[in-house]
Amino acid sequence: MAFLWAAVLTLALLSSAAAKALPLRGPLNDRPIVGILAPEVSDEEMKPFGQAYVASSYVKYLESAGCRVVPVRPNLQDEDYKKLFRSINGILFPGGAVDLQTSGYAKAAAIFYKMAMESFDSGDYFPIWGTCLGFQLLTTLTAGQNLLSKTLAENISLPLNLTEDATSSRMFRNVPLDLMKALSTEKLTGNFHHYGLETQTFHSNQNLRNFYNVLSTNRDQVGLEFVSTMEGKKYPFYGVQWHPEVNRFQWKKELAYPHSPNAVQISVSLADFFVNEARKSSHQFANQEEEEAALIYNFQPVYVENFTAYEQVYFF
Repeated sequence: MAFLWAAVLTLALLSSAAAKALPLRGPLNDRPIVGILAPEVSDEEMKPFGQAYVASSYVKYLESAGCRVVPVRPNLQDEDYKKLFRSINGILFPGGAVDLQTSGYAKAAAIFYKMAMESFDSGDYFPIWGTCLGFQLLTTLTAGQNLLSKTLAENISLPLNLTEDATSSRMFRNVPLDLMKALSTEKLTGNFHHYGLETQTFHSNQNLRNFYNVLSTNRDQVGLEFVSTMEGKKYPFYGVQWHPEVNRFQWKKELAYPHSPNAVQISVSLADFFVNEARKSSHQFANQEEEEAALIYNFQPVYVENFTAYEQVYFF
């Protein structure tokens, strides 16, 4: 059976990866810059340090794949976001604990989401990645409403229940066969959420069903099935309910961060994938001075492991 599964998966990858690939529009950009949207601080113990934050694990995750990072703050003016959009090559919506419709994080994400679709339709490539809360936000933006329900998957690592679409997906097309098998059989994905999008809810919503392919599902700690990985059918939008960045950059012992060799490799693979997507964007800052002023290098991370799940956090 293992041999048959491997043969089927190999044929699927070879035959359909090219068909699912989105068109490359121009030469690759070998100096990509990716934005990370900063959620507002909700934890009382973090509030003395700033109003918004980005965990350093997301920064390292992206930088490890060969890009630079720009923090994108919430509650800026629309014109500020339009200028940033023209300057960066993609954006990551990270996890957090803010409202998916009324927060500054959600409002800024909606602006980037709209601009990215409009730009893609006019031949301008701009990828978006959502992790955990960011995944949930993508579903809310696409559906036009919050369709999440309580799906308790708090502090647990899981294998993915891969769908047929996973084998032909852009996200997984360059993942080695043995690693794909490990992803479906080993606990490589760290989950830290109380809400999620139930699979039946996804399939019953026409907006979601038409916009995304479900690449994996999982069951929570009471048996409810939820969507855990998805990618846009037309647009370069990608979402994971789990946290690939923690596999290499989070270390708190009491939390279910997967650190096996395969867990590390899937984190490497997905970071490489998204940064390669950003390389397809030709956006750039108006000049070197603006670029240098925007980069994460202008900020210093704060050690916070003694009172948060993170080791280091950038505050704004």
